[in-house]
Amino acid sequence: MNDLALRWQTWTPRLQGLLRIIAAFLFMQPGTMKLFGFPMPMPPGMTFSLFSQMGIGGMLEVVGGALMLVGLFARPVAFILAGEMAVAYFQFHAPKGFWPLANGGADAVIFCFIWLYFSAAGAGAFSLDARRKA
Repeated sequence: MNDLALRWQTWTPRLQGLLRIIAAFLFMQPGTMKLFGFPMPMPPGMTFSLFSQMGIGGMLEVVGGALMLVGLFARPVAFILAGEMAVAYFQFHAPKGFWPLANGGADAVIFCFIWLYFSAAGAGAFSLDARRKA
């Protein structure tokens, strides 16, 4: 391997941490929309109980997303969030058709696999887990 490739490899933990932070920030937004109507309100006529499946999903997205944002307990949290996204995809999107782009499930699929990756790889750099050597 050449010197540039070796130096680029040293960036792996930093890029892993950056991916975690950006993914968590994006992941929290549907949850804050569901729970707080921010950054945009829920579609008109769409309401749910806090302890319904939609409410629990919103809580997982906000709390789990916040934990992933700071990288605290990243492996178990990511595993739970990957499961949430798998359930979301197969319960709500897959019945609408095979292709994730057509059935509206592309976000659920990519988040499922991003969180599955972090459940195996850990939080990376810039995380509370790294500071506490988890």
